[in-house]
Amino acid sequence: MIVNLHEQGWEVIYHRAHALLAAQIAGNWHPELRPQRWLETISAISHHDDLEKEWEGNHLTPAGAPRDFTLEKEVDLERVRKLTQNAQYRGRWVAMLISMHMSFLIEGMRGESKEIDEFLDEQIANQQKWIEELEITKDDAAKAYAFFQWCDRMSLILCNKEVPEGTTSAEETDDFRALEIAKDGDGQSYSVSMRSDGNITVKPWAFKDDKFTVRLEATYLDQLQFTDNNELTEALQKAPIKTLEWTFAK
Repeated sequence: MIVNLHEQGWEVIYHRAHALLAAQIAGNWHPELRPQRWLETISAISHHDDLEKEWEGNHLTPAGAPRDFTLEKEVDLERVRKLTQNAQYRGRWVAMLISMHMSFLIEGMRGESKEIDEFLDEQIANQQKWIEELEITKDDAAKAYAFFQWCDRMSLILCNKEVPEGTTSAEETDDFRALEIAKDGDGQSYSVSMRSDGNITVKPWAFKDDKFTVRLEATYLDQLQFTDNNELTEALQKAPIKTLEWTFAK
């Protein structure tokens, strides 16, 4: 889960909600810029965090606070392998993109253990197999995954409240403050900032409409510390839920 401190406690955003937000962003992409098999790509984006189950395992820091996933230093290979295997039930395109995402997240751990190296090699072999069976090129796969990663990154920026405030107008000036999102499959770099009217703008604009809104549900805890994960789980299930909205405008 994604955890933000707020004035009365913790704001908690579940992984699956973050993935759904990323899929909403993808759904507004301009038709001329969409990758191959766009709807299947959106499916992969929407389900890429299905392995995260906030009711299972320990989700507390040593101090008893809800643990943000960015603090995770270890990988549960059994769960990750299960995610990549289950993705195949949605089709090879979805499985390929989710496998590529797992490779991206875990490749930096190569060499830490034999099990990690075997998993990474297995993913590379699977990706090559699916590319050949789907009769596409590695470049086609890379472009689709770049789009996947872009939407995932944009969702995380929103969830983590990282959008910088821009200028006093929608136009870029010398003091324009923006955060780089990522590059698309063609190497185009994008940045995001908040306009003076509170709307989010992305440059260059890559969406179908000049203005659209995306939504996400967050859970709010007024308790700062928990004795164990069961107490956290019970609190999450009873906590109030609020819908967060972001309006993107050209």
